Amino acid sequence: MSELAPLPFRKMHGLGNDFVVFDGRADARALSLDPRQVRALADRRAGIGCDQLIVIAPPRAAAAEAVMRIFNADGSEVGACGNATRCVAWILMQASGRDQTVIETEAGFLAAEARGADQVAVDMGPARLRWDEIPLAREMDSLHLGVQAGPLADPVAVSMGNPHAVFFVADVDAIDLAAFGPGLERDPLFPARANIEIAQILPGTAPDRGRIRMRVWERGAGITPACGTGACATLVAAARRGLTPRQAELILDGGSLEIAWSENGHVLMTGPVATSFIGAADPSLFS
Repeated sequence: MSELAPLPFRKMHGLGNDFVVFDGRADARALSLDPRQVRALADRRAGIGCDQLIVIAPPRAAAAEAVMRIFNADGSEVGACGNATRCVAWILMQASGRDQTVIETEAGFLAAEARGADQVAVDMGPARLRWDEIPLAREMDSLHLGVQAGPLADPVAVSMGNPHAVFFVADVDAIDLAAFGPGLERDPLFPARANIEIAQILPGTAPDRGRIRMRVWERGAGITPACGTGACATLVAAARRGLTPRQAELILDGGSLEIAWSENGHVLMTGPVATSFIGAADPSLFS
């Protein structure tokens, strides 16, 4: 990253969950970003600022149009991010003029399609429910975990390509998520750390569609306005507990997502994308 030319990027967000997106197919320098450089670029005071930094890389398989790499603001690389997947899918579909695309991630191949001007639907793949798939530190029933912090207890574990622990509460806004999130993220039961969701089942749930209010503490990023994989995990957890049908509106701090858990185990997420601005990162940010 020693070249003097600025590195182009696009700043995007899905329901306020914001990303700095670099296209490594157009500028290969983005492919060599290291954790220290990611942290500098993600810094909201001295850098560009984001919850996650995304790199679009050339495809490795004929089945995909591109590879998406995902880095949290702390520099750690993760396997999945639902809101970022919608944003990258939008970029690819805008460039190709098609209304469908497939993206390769560490969580697998994710198919996406346009649903209007700013809505994208993504098949996030199957929800993983076995303890070793999540992963948990020891064998147990992922429907009831013996983890507790203050008023938060008895979560459900789900992997959507990244680990989630979903706690059901009577009022999400009464929970100090910033106080409990950091410790729960790093509980010894979660060897890869975990995203922490708190969820409240809302009245008005229909026989075929539920409503869930949720908030999220993302590992490596902290509290974010939205988390696509977290919304998917929360719907799966609620359906497994018999609290909602297999389809629901997930109401996050930044807005709503439509989530459906199909009978084949795959989870479909539909929601908006937005571009905040396009720019170029000065080399001093990552020197």
